[in-house]
Amino acid sequence: MERTLVLVKPDGVQRALVGEILARFERRGLQLVGLKLLAVDRQLAERHYAEHRERPFFEAVIQFITSSPVVAMAWEGPNAVGLVRTMMGPTNPANAPSGTIRGDFGIDIGQNIIHGSDSPLRAQEELALFFSEAELVSWERSGSDWIHPV
Repeated sequence: MERTLVLVKPDGVQRALVGEILARFERRGLQLVGLKLLAVDRQLAERHYAEHRERPFFEAVIQFITSSPVVAMAWEGPNAVGLVRTMMGPTNPANAPSGTIRGDFGIDIGQNIIHGSDSPLRAQEELALFFSEAELVSWERSGSDWIHPV
C-alpha cells in the first residue's frame, strides 16, 4: 500500500468542489486515512514549495496557497501516487482531458484546483508537512477484497 497527499487548493475550496473531489477518489477505490481543513501560513507554504523558490512564479504560488483555506487529504491504496496523478490530469487545465479533475474544473494553470504528490518519496515528505503520525488513521474497509484483491 502507498500513501499520498492531496490538497484541494483555495480555488477548489471556494468553488465548493471538495465533496466532488473526495467522492472521485473514494469511488476509485482509494482509502481516506487523513482529512483536515486548514489555513496554510507562509512558513508552511514556503516549505511545501521550497523546490520552486528560485522560479519566477514562486511568490505568486505562495500568495495563492495562503489566500484561503485548503483541504488536506491523505489517501492510501496500491499505486496511490500514480492513480491520483492520473485522476488530477496535467498541471495546465488547458491540456487536461475531460474526466480528470483539472479537465473538468480547472481554468487556469495558476489556479488548477488540486495538488497531488509526484512520487512516493515526495508523498512521504509532504504528508509529514501536513499531518502528524497521530492524524493518519490506518483502518480496514469492509469489503476491501472487492476493491484490492489479494
